[in-house]
Amino acid sequence: MSQRDTLVHLFAGGCGGTVGAILTCPLEVVKTRLQSSSVTLYISEVQLNTMAGASVNRIVSPGPLHCLKAIYFAAYSNCKEKLNGVFDPDSTQVHMISAAMAGFTAITATNPIWLIKTRLQLDARSRGEKRLGAFECVRKVYQTDGLRGFYRGMSASYAGISETVIHFVIYESIKQKLLECKTASMMENDEESVKEASDFVGMMLAAATSKTCATTIAYPHEVVRTRLREEGTKYRSFFQTLSLVVQEEGYGSLYRGLTTHLVRQIPNTAIMMATYELVVYLLNG
Repeated sequence: MSQRDTLVHLFAGGCGGTVGAILTCPLEVVKTRLQSSSVTLYISEVQLNTMAGASVNRIVSPGPLHCLKAIYFAAYSNCKEKLNGVFDPDSTQVHMISAAMAGFTAITATNPIWLIKTRLQLDARSRGEKRLGAFECVRKVYQTDGLRGFYRGMSASYAGISETVIHFVIYESIKQKLLECKTASMMENDEESVKEASDFVGMMLAAATSKTCATTIAYPHEVVRTRLREEGTKYRSFFQTLSLVVQEEGYGSLYRGLTTHLVRQIPNTAIMMATYELVVYLLNG
């Protein structure tokens, strides 16, 4: 893969991640609240009584850091390109290993950012009080836990690579089937293969289907990760947190926020993947 191809996938991934994040950010905040050990929902400018008795504040808007999802797409494309020369091109093994390596790369590079994002989403302040800022949050984490503090929850993120693998294996499989159906139809009608709007709709449906399956299977790691990233938490490691959550709150707690997560993730993933595929197609002509 040339340097230009890498930059194309990096840019396309950034566009996809940003568009998806902007359109579905409010549900991301609600999901994080539900996953937390304190049941507090934050909905824009509405005061509600919750189980924790906290008031409701303003939603955190997505910032340019969501573009870092581009790291994942660039790593995935590069890895897939290299593995196609080792295994059967575009085989299940290629997709699984590429997704796992891309997930590992993106998690390691961006965990501090997602930790800060989670802390900001869980910041509970009464109306009128100054909201916790990103730089203040960074300083607070460093003073409390040092550099290690920025990597809390990373073990749960690594466990979540299984979700990424399942998602991309199913997505690439459905995408390949759609491509084969279109190619057969074009050959039958003696037409030239050209990208159409229906192709991107198909990719959106493929992404939505694959993400639904993957998220439902691997969801508990999301709850564990959020708990590990809480400030002043009693949770210390992946398996200790998993065991403690089940012991104190039952197995159902491992799926707290799943409905909200799916409502956000399905359109977010569909939009992100379709935007990514569209940008790559437009840039590569």
